[in-house]
Amino acid sequence: MPPIETALTVLDYAAVAVFGASGALAAARAKHDIITFGFFAAVTGVGGGTLRDLLIDAPVFWVARPQYIVVCVAAAVAVWMLGWGRSRDRLLLWSDALGMAAYASVGALKATSLGVPPVSAVIMGVLTATFGGVIRDVLANQPSVLLRRELYVTPALLGAAVFVGLHGMSLPLAVSGGLGFLAAFSVRAGAILFGWQMPGFPGRA
Repeated sequence: MPPIETALTVLDYAAVAVFGASGALAAARAKHDIITFGFFAAVTGVGGGTLRDLLIDAPVFWVARPQYIVVCVAAAVAVWMLGWGRSRDRLLLWSDALGMAAYASVGALKATSLGVPPVSAVIMGVLTATFGGVIRDVLANQPSVLLRRELYVTPALLGAAVFVGLHGMSLPLAVSGGLGFLAAFSVRAGAILFGWQMPGFPGRA
C-alpha cells in the first residue's frame, strides 16, 4: 500500500477510535454497563460513515471490514478499564473534536473517490463528521450537538470544503487532508476554549 494511502487508512481508524471513545465516555457519564459502552462506541464510531455510504450507494464500509467495529469496542474497553474521573467531560469534548475534524476530510475523500460532485462531497464530509455525534447524544439523552449555539457543524463544513477545494487543485492528499483537518479542528477548538458561536436569528422575541 502506498505511504499516502497507508496514512489515510491510519487516520480513518484513528477517527473511528476517538469517536468510539467519545461514545463510550457518554455511556460512562450515564454509568451504563460494559455492553452499552460497546454499543455507544460502535454507533458513534461508524454512524456517520454508514449514513454517507448509504447515501452515495457505496458498500457500507464496516460490513466488509469488521475491524472497524473491533476498534470501537477496543476504545470502549479502554474507557471502561481506565476511567477518566473528573476530566471525563473535557475528554469527551476533545475526543469528539478530533474525530469530527478527521472525519470531515475522510468522508469527503471517500465521496470524491467515487465520483461524487464537489458540493455533494462536502456535504458527505459534514454528515460523516457529525452524524455519529448526533446519534450518541440522542442515545445518551443529552442535548444534541446540533441544538447548541457552540460551533460544531460549521467546523466540519469548513474542513470538508478546504479538503475538497485543495484536492480539486490536485494538491497531495497529505496536504489537502492535513489542512482540512487543521481547519476543522482549529475552529472547533476555538469554540470549546473561547465559546465561539454563530450569530443567532435576530427576530422578534
